[in-house]
Amino acid sequence: MRRHPEISHHDARVVVDALAARLDTDGLGAAVAVVDSHGELVALLRTDGCPLPSITIAMNKAYTAARQRMPSASVGAESREAGFPMTNFGELRYVTWGGGVPIVVDGEVIGAVGVSGLPEPVDIELAEMGAALVTN
Repeated sequence: MRRHPEISHHDARVVVDALAARLDTDGLGAAVAVVDSHGELVALLRTDGCPLPSITIAMNKAYTAARQRMPSASVGAESREAGFPMTNFGELRYVTWGGGVPIVVDGEVIGAVGVSGLPEPVDIELAEMGAALVTN
């Protein structure tokens, strides 16, 4: 039998709480999603001032990173380089923007963090920060 670690709701809350503190300190509106290794939602945060589309986008960034086992920006870059449209996956939840980062523990993806609502480099920075909280 193969055993696979999964992110716990406690770990997801650590990520959400830390990113909420950072967003509140900086006065930024964004959405933060934490998903399990299958891309299913474990925790979601929407701070004040978050653009409403960013809620779904954050969940989809995390979903993409978990399912593909790589950052959502890398999925997008590979798709563009190969000339292979994301719609060819048959999965409409996949996104190609940065801000989705897998959470890797002992070489296994146990979940992912998605951040949306800010400029892409900031979304990426915050998602990486959140993922590092679980991996460290």
